[in-house]
Amino acid sequence: MATIQPFKGWLPEPKHADEIACVPYDVINTEEAKELAQRKPNSYLHVIRPEIDLPEGTAFNDDRVYEKGAENLKSLLKSDLFEQDEKPAIYIYQMETDNHTQTGVFTCASVQDYDDDTILKHELTRPDKEDDRTKHILTQEAHAEPVMLTFRDSEDISFQIEKVTLTNPPHIEHEGEGGVTHRIWKTYTTADFVKGFAEIENLYIADGHHRCKSASRVAEQLRKERNVFLGEAEFEYFPVVLFPMTQMKILPYNRVIKSVSEKKFNEIEKKYNLVQTNQKSPDEKGSISIYYSGKWWSMKLPESISKKISASLDVARLQDGFLSPEFGIENPRTDKNISFVGGIRGTKELEKLVDSGKYDLAISMYPTAIQELLDVSDAGELMPPKSTWFEPKIKSGLIVHTF
Repeated sequence: MATIQPFKGWLPEPKHADEIACVPYDVINTEEAKELAQRKPNSYLHVIRPEIDLPEGTAFNDDRVYEKGAENLKSLLKSDLFEQDEKPAIYIYQMETDNHTQTGVFTCASVQDYDDDTILKHELTRPDKEDDRTKHILTQEAHAEPVMLTFRDSEDISFQIEKVTLTNPPHIEHEGEGGVTHRIWKTYTTADFVKGFAEIENLYIADGHHRCKSASRVAEQLRKERNVFLGEAEFEYFPVVLFPMTQMKILPYNRVIKSVSEKKFNEIEKKYNLVQTNQKSPDEKGSISIYYSGKWWSMKLPESISKKISASLDVARLQDGFLSPEFGIENPRTDKNISFVGGIRGTKELEKLVDSGKYDLAISMYPTAIQELLDVSDAGELMPPKSTWFEPKIKSGLIVHTF
């Protein structure tokens, strides 16, 4: 059963939330971070992307990067911009757009739950990214950003959330990019939340596999160095936002291919019975839309011969039945002939990339369903890379967990 831990969060003073809050570290690159942080000395980007404050060309894993991040975090928390709660709290985090609202519990999850698969995974992690996140956490002595988890809906937990949100105004309300309003409530009445999640069999990683793994590595290292018992120290817990699965919104993770000759495309058109269309996105599972030479085409994905649950995913059928045999793309993580485009950028971005000549062909996907993610995780299987794009994204800098 799932363990959650209320904690003494560091929150920005509400009037300063707009100047501090920022997008997560892994949805932008260094140049984009630098641009977003221009003339914003208090932006939390200086904590999660500290290379922007160092000379151009500084490697992401240079020791100065980790030291600068720790320095920037310490400076923010010591300023009058942030205040730490005096006693452990549970926080409610809500994201709202014109047509979508999701409300979850911002708290700490247990490293032990991650290690024993109470928190289930669906992606592989890369050692280099693990190393990077681990060094950030150790140097800052903090988990600077939360992980997005999901769980099967619980009437009890929904009731506890409503007791907080319907009887109190939010502590912080921040208008973010893309028309997303971010709201945070806090409550010191935490026992019912802890009890409610103790009835939940499994939690599922939606977004943040590397942060979870790094939190586990940090706990293992510090446990030995500080000679403490399993589960007793604050570093044994890491911040998460737990959203009910029915509220999760997944967009497609689209693909673009750098080199596709006209001859090759003509072969594909005949072999897979491509049909020219005005439809830029597929309207059902098992189909993709292809953009090539200024035209859109519809295609049915080959069926999988594997009995694995993960093999039935559209992204797996695309990889195994199309990208691998037709383009020789065996490892999409490393193959330079393929890149990925988050669904939030839309099909206009796909057309732009192809029309500019940077890529020859674009593939518009049907989104993975949240139930598919749970089914794959329950089976102990893994999804192909870039299977899901969750939207909206949790803002960084609104609650910080230090240890």
